Order: sequence, then C-alpha cells, then structure tokens
Amino acid sequence: MDLSPLQKMRLKYRPKIPDLLRDLAAVSLKAQPMAKNLSPAIQRLFPKTFSQTPFVLTQGNAGKARALKVGVVFSGGQAAGGHNVIGGLYDALMKIDPKSELIGFLDGPSGIIQNKKRTLSGEEIAFYRNQGGFDLIGSGRTKIEKPEDFQAALKNAGDFDGLVIIGGDDSNTNAALLAEYFLEHGSRTRVVGVPKTIDGDLRSEDIEISFGFDSACKTYSELIGNIERDALSAKKYYHCIKLMGRSASHIALECALQTRPNLTLIGEEGKTMAQIVDEIADLVKRRKAAGKEYGVILIPEGLVEFMPEIKKLIQELSKGGELSSESAAVFADLPEKVQKQLQLERDPHGNVQVSLIETELILIEKVKKKLEGKFNAVQHFLGYEGRSCLPSNFDASYCYALGLFTALCIRDGLTGVISSIQKLKGAIEQWHLKAVPIVDLIHFEIRKGKEKPVIQKSLVDINGKAFLYFSRLRKSWEVEDRYISPGPIQFFGEAELTDSVPITLE
Repeated sequence: MDLSPLQKMRLKYRPKIPDLLRDLAAVSLKAQPMAKNLSPAIQRLFPKTFSQTPFVLTQGNAGKARALKVGVVFSGGQAAGGHNVIGGLYDALMKIDPKSELIGFLDGPSGIIQNKKRTLSGEEIAFYRNQGGFDLIGSGRTKIEKPEDFQAALKNAGDFDGLVIIGGDDSNTNAALLAEYFLEHGSRTRVVGVPKTIDGDLRSEDIEISFGFDSACKTYSELIGNIERDALSAKKYYHCIKLMGRSASHIALECALQTRPNLTLIGEEGKTMAQIVDEIADLVKRRKAAGKEYGVILIPEGLVEFMPEIKKLIQELSKGGELSSESAAVFADLPEKVQKQLQLERDPHGNVQVSLIETELILIEKVKKKLEGKFNAVQHFLGYEGRSCLPSNFDASYCYALGLFTALCIRDGLTGVISSIQKLKGAIEQWHLKAVPIVDLIHFEIRKGKEKPVIQKSLVDINGKAFLYFSRLRKSWEVEDRYISPGPIQFFGEAELTDSVPITLE
C-alpha cells in the first residue's frame, strides 16, 4: 500500500504517554477491593470471574519478567487508533522481554475459530503506526457463541499467555465469556478487552470513552461544517444528515456541539415520530418567516429504536406473525423503501441494522406531507467516512497507552478485564490506568428471542452535564445561523488545535 506525504509524516509521530507507563518494570497492578452487587444469574454464568475486583496501576517493582506469547484480534467495525493499540502492545511486550511474541488473528474472531493467524514483526507494525483502519490484520463480526466455537478458541489460543480482544460492547462480552471458559478448562490464557467503538456507547463510571469516537466525530464535524456553509451559501435546501450511532446519540450530540446545526434530534429524549415531525415542521415555518428556507438537521441512526411506534413495529417484525393494528398502520404509512429495510436480517449479534434504515427519509416524507410539499430536503448519511480516518492526536495517544497498559494486565496475570484510562480530559502525563472486571458491566437482554448476557450500552444521559449544556444552547441555533466550521483534524500547530478532546468529555 502506498502512503501520502501526510501518512508518511504521521508514521513519525510519537504519542504522548502517562508518566506511569515510562518505566514498565517500575509499576504493577494492585487490587482495589470494592463492594459488588451482581445478580445471582451473573454469578452462576461467571463463577470463576464474578468476584474479582478492579486493579489500578501504581508505582511498585513488577518483579522478574518473562517472555510472553500474546494474541490480538480486531472485532467489529473499524475505529481510528486500532493500529496504535497493537503498536503499544508490541512495544510493551518487547520491553517486558524481547523474546516475547505478538500474534495477530486475521479477519476478526473468525480467525480465532479457524486458526488464521500470523506473528507480527516490529518492521510490519511500524508501517501502520498512527494510521487509520484495521487492515494490518483485518476485522470481522463473527461471534464466538457455539460450543464448538469455544472449543476451537481453546485449541487455537489456549496455550497463549494472553489474548487481547479489541472491540465494542458485544465483543467485550465475548471476552468475558472466553476468559471464563479458559479458566474452567485450565488454560493459562488471560483474556483482556480494549474499549473500541466510534458510537461512544461503551462507557461506565470507569470507562470514560471508547477509542475512535474523537476521530470519527471530528471527521463528521468537518463534513457537517462544510454542508452548513453550503446551505448558508445556496440558501435553498434543508440538509438532513444521519449520523452513525447504532443505539445511542453520543455522536450526534458531540457533532452538534462542534458545529451548531439548526436542529439535532437526540433519541434518548424519547419523542414520538409525530412529535419529531411537528418539531421539524415548526422549525421550517419559523425559519421561513425569518426569510430562511434552508437549514441543517442532525439525525442519529439509532433514532428509529427510540420512537415508541417504530420500536414496537420493529419488535413485532422480529417475532414474525401478524402485526397489531397499530403497527400495521404505522408500517403502511412508511415509504416502501423503508418497509423493506425494516425487514432486513439482523446482524450476527442480533441487532437491528439501523445503518441500513433511512430514518431521514421517513422524516423527510412525513414533513413534506405535513407542509404540503414545501420542504426541499437533501439526504446525507455520514458513516464509513469516520471509521478509518487518520486518528486524532488524542486517539493516537489514548490507543497507544491502552496497548501498553493491556500488556501489563497480561504480564500481571489478569483475565476477564477491560483496559480503562481515566482523567482523559486532563494532562496525558496524569492519566489514571485501571483494569475493570467485564462482568461488572454485564446485564441480560433479549437477543433473537433468548436472554443473553451483554455489556449494557451507555446512552446519552439527558440529565448529564453534556446534554444540559447542549439543551441550553440549542434554542439559539434554530433560527439564527450560528454554524461553526471546525475544519479537518489538525496534526500540527498549537496544542489548542492538535490536542483537543471531545467536548462531551470536557
């Protein structure tokens, strides 16, 4: 693969790291006892790991090191910074013992099941540092769930010292299940997860943000800013922009704060489809009265699962059989194109493929009907554009530190944990590193008609600081054009430009 001049320059970038990670031999992980209140069902499913406590990285001699054999896999969709996780993991393993070995499982979890792997060299990894995508080893959405899948994983990775799963909520749930299975079968392999998803819905009190979110939002915000200036210039279209965010509206909220569009829909507010249509129609009328027949509206892709009538329709379609009279009426009133999209097969984890449902088309058609055709709208979907971009400085440093720390988790014998870095809005040197038991994040959901353990998705907290800040500002954006064009991700220049963190994190 050829590299552009900018890509070549990014290869030379050296991510900043927390002070605690400067001398790996001088730090160790120490248990942080805490009261736990897990359900009996979780305890029965994870008898080996349910009782473990979080661990924090502190100063202290690590003891004698030995060479480690570690596997790594990308699971799920791409997110900027993934290659830096591998870079940090490799560098840490070489510092622990130069005889250590890092093995990449290819094309996602299917590589573990099918034993598709290769040893990763320093020379090969060097070509991918600070680059976007997951193409070093590829990724995939295969789920390890059948008995034969777990048996294959034990056979193919059961003699490793560690297995690192870089993924989102479903992937890290898999990491917890694999950790439990390996312990039950006497394997020495320690399983550690890394929080990856541009959606930003893998969060908790201990996990402030998943990697890739910052880079994706900055990429989308550049495009939204460009569209806003176009709208302001042409003055004849409403741009309805759907943004990634399978379940939560974190991306829409962050991009709204970065660009100040006229209207941003937040699914977690729980408005009905009729309420949303009325809100858009009212906006169009008020802007027309002000002499403005254009605007920009942000729509999270997961909005369809928050509108009560559509959510009910999706649930009934999933079960099969006849629809209730209410759902049948809702279904009949949708564009034919959307009717087909609602009936598409679920993904391997049982999720509705909301990225394939044109939520913006539903709203456009209904607003047009309400305004008797007087709504000149253009559809956009910003999705893949933000998944494999060059990582921002924030994500480059965050991911590199995650890789270093994950190696220490394996070195110190932890399993069934997810790597977490806290105090991210402060100076990188002072970041706090913590290994969080994955079982503490798990609850039960109905997937494909069966109760399944999954990491609970973190939705936008409408009582949280970020949303309340947004809600104070958004009214002033509706009729006044207070658009902001943040421009492309900046890698060189003043720290204010190059090292900014997500607004919602601040």
